[in-house]
Amino acid sequence: MEYVELNISVADAQESEIVMALLSDYAFEAFDEQEGRLLSYIQLSAWAESRFEVEAILRQQELEFTVRDVEPQNWNQEWESGFEPVDIDGETPIRIRAAHHLAKDGSLDIVIAPRMSFGTGHHSTTALMSATIAEQGVESLSGLDMGCGTGVLAIVALKCGARKMVAVDIDDWACDSCRDSIALSGVAESVDVRVGSIDVVQGEKFDFILANINRNILQSMMEKFSLLLERDGWIAMSGFLDEDAEAVEQCAAQWSMVKTQHRVSDGWVVMVCKKL
Repeated sequence: MEYVELNISVADAQESEIVMALLSDYAFEAFDEQEGRLLSYIQLSAWAESRFEVEAILRQQELEFTVRDVEPQNWNQEWESGFEPVDIDGETPIRIRAAHHLAKDGSLDIVIAPRMSFGTGHHSTTALMSATIAEQGVESLSGLDMGCGTGVLAIVALKCGARKMVAVDIDDWACDSCRDSIALSGVAESVDVRVGSIDVVQGEKFDFILANINRNILQSMMEKFSLLLERDGWIAMSGFLDEDAEAVEQCAAQWSMVKTQHRVSDGWVVMVCKKL
């Protein structure tokens, strides 16, 4: 599997967040925020389809950028060598780390294998979702992690007491990463990893759903999310900016899901909706 890296010059963290939001409508699978630049990764085939649109957006924003092909093995080595643990504060502290890092006393221990997948905890949305899972209470419940990436959210849910999780992603590479992560975190027996879209869970029921995707995909799946939820079940959604929150809330309301929580960090939103 071949990937492309966009190295985009950004003025600060706020501009980096804006650029990620602009690129969220395309098939970018991972972002790496560094000092003065944003590294964005997309499969070569997806890049061929969206290149002209993405380049036009970046030029319109007057952003300098370079493009290079990256072999997955080299990319993984670069990512893992620079990967630092993420500590999420709250009533239930959480540490997200790679296997070569130490656990932290008093924190839920989440071990992941990043590979080429989104979900390391460094991005505001992953941290927001993780904290929300801990606060919502998932003990003895069954859940769906839609667009699972590394599987970090499914692992957080299980460490918080969930009974079982189904983790779904359209990308084979992400599902391989998820399988490695759940094994490293010691929860493999409680996670069913499936390659595909939301149709691979059609007809099933869940007590809660975790969906850290982008606004367009969330809205396109909203009806199916509602059908998948048990009565009084809930969905936690992220991957969109505060300015898009009203549209997401209205879409959820059309399918009998009412907002119960709305939190913002660095402009990004986590929204919890309960099925009526």
